[in-house]
Amino acid sequence: MHGGGWWVYAWGSDQDKNKAVTWPLVKRVLSYARPYWTKIAITLVTILITTGLGLLTPLIFRDLIDNALPKGDAQRLNILAFGLVLIPIAVSLVGMYTRLLNAQIGEGVIFDLRTTLYSHLQRMSLRFFTNTKVGELMSRLNNDVVNAQSAISDTIVTMVVNVVQVIAVLGVMLTMDWRLTIMSVAVLPVFIFIARKRGGKLRAIRREGMEYNAQMNAMMNETLNIGGTLLVKLFGRGTLETERFANRAGKVRDIGVKEAYLGNQFWVIVGMVGVVGTAVVYWVGGHLVLDGVFSIGTIVAFSAYLGQLYGPLQSLTNSPVIFARSMVSFERVFEVIDLPLDIVEKPDALPLTDVHGELTFEHVSFKYDIRAENLLTEVNRPGRMENIKNVMSLDANGNGKTAKANGEADTPHTQAREAALDDVSFTIKPGQLVALVGPSGAGKTTMTYLIPRLYDPTSGHILIDGHDLKDVTLESLAAQIGMVTQETHLFHDTIRTNLLYAKMDATQAEIEAACKAANIHDFIMGLADGYDSVVGERGYRLSGGEKQRLAIARVILKNPRILVLDEATSHLDSQSEALIQDALKTVMAGRTSIVIAHRLSTILAADQILVMDRGRTVERGTHQELLDRGGLYADLYETQFKGEREMV
Repeated sequence: MHGGGWWVYAWGSDQDKNKAVTWPLVKRVLSYARPYWTKIAITLVTILITTGLGLLTPLIFRDLIDNALPKGDAQRLNILAFGLVLIPIAVSLVGMYTRLLNAQIGEGVIFDLRTTLYSHLQRMSLRFFTNTKVGELMSRLNNDVVNAQSAISDTIVTMVVNVVQVIAVLGVMLTMDWRLTIMSVAVLPVFIFIARKRGGKLRAIRREGMEYNAQMNAMMNETLNIGGTLLVKLFGRGTLETERFANRAGKVRDIGVKEAYLGNQFWVIVGMVGVVGTAVVYWVGGHLVLDGVFSIGTIVAFSAYLGQLYGPLQSLTNSPVIFARSMVSFERVFEVIDLPLDIVEKPDALPLTDVHGELTFEHVSFKYDIRAENLLTEVNRPGRMENIKNVMSLDANGNGKTAKANGEADTPHTQAREAALDDVSFTIKPGQLVALVGPSGAGKTTMTYLIPRLYDPTSGHILIDGHDLKDVTLESLAAQIGMVTQETHLFHDTIRTNLLYAKMDATQAEIEAACKAANIHDFIMGLADGYDSVVGERGYRLSGGEKQRLAIARVILKNPRILVLDEATSHLDSQSEALIQDALKTVMAGRTSIVIAHRLSTILAADQILVMDRGRTVERGTHQELLDRGGLYADLYETQFKGEREMV
């Protein structure tokens, strides 16, 4: 932060200063400090010790000037000189221990808050994450947690210490001369007035600079990730993006220069006020020395105490604002912790055991309701890149361009509706393969998301072996269901690590058997590092088909009783698909399998086909039965599978 940045935050807006800090909030904040009370108490004691030692130095100077030197007392001079060396050493040693304790307290609070937050987020439903910005979650886990812990490890401790130091210094100064003490404090209002006037300008410039930084960072985030880089290169926009980046970086440069210049002006003025205050003390004190009211050593000591007085007073003046902002960060952290859970496990939930795999939907309906109480509030963070709504459409002046293309019209989607699923009922027997078919947006993926309780039905019940999903433990439910989602996600790690996510204690033989079944083992062995090869960010080093075969291998390794394959073979070539289909026949034996089918071979192998349209199961039966019926399935067969039909 540039010079003056401290004042930008210290002298905040009236809105910042009027943030309500309630006692219940303070009590909850202090509860996170409870495990560290002993260390906090020791920290206060050590800081009080350093404060007391610091008060001795001006007194030593006074005695040196008034007694040791005029009287030629060499022994006294030696003792005082030794004290001037010993006191800083003692202050430094005690200060090192204080900083150690303070770091343990602060990092401990950060750890407690982060783990509590992360644990709660792990229990939030998929609905929460589909309606929440990742950047906002990262800010809660990083920025807000760090800002919040400062209330415990820094602000509260510092406020107490500053109060004690001001009282102690004023007490010593008053014993020297009450008139100079009053004059010393009288300078503070002038100091505050100048700080508010200049600080307001610096705050506005700093806010503008943060916005420019946010625009620059947002552009880097959009264009330097793998997807953005690929798009820029495919359209040959490298030169254009360099020019746009240079424009935004130039604004950051210019505002930085302006802020540094005005910040330097500000500190010069502040320094002059301090100089005037000190000069007044020397001037008035000098006359008092000439009048014989007190000694030269006293005025030297008094001026030394001015520095020890002004610093804590300045800090105390700003502590309420800093403390209030720390409380706001705590509120943001607590907002996440207090979010109600969509998917709740009953206290008496039973584990699923000896699962056969019968799956039943009973009058299931579902709506993607967005309930405000289950989501984070929109937080305005000046300069944060997640506040930038449009990243690439900002013009040269940073303004968003929102005009529609000529001739653009809003046309209704044929699958648009309020309910994603509407009164769906069916039963799948153990070992059956059920194919879900229907137009895009008909509700197929939504149906599969309800099975592992990524969402709960708005109404109706889903049962496995007669047990309502809401009556069983989430962990045992997850253990019984294997799912290959529409978009395969791989961690930026080795192939082995990604596979072990399904079964943490799997042996190498088990891993290789699963990969052979998914027709990916030979490919892996052809890599330089084999199973220790890193797949890259989101698996970008692999092709779509390779990623999906790894995902299938991961599910095979898990060995669940129920398989859910969401377009699992859509990225495979014909040869790989044929091998995968053979492997899946073995894997599906004795298991309930639900496949969102886009391949005719899958549909023909199905024991039952469920045809979805606008959230309803409009048809069900075998391939031939549905063809003979001549309904929606027959239409889909004529269009979607026309190319494959001749091959069957």
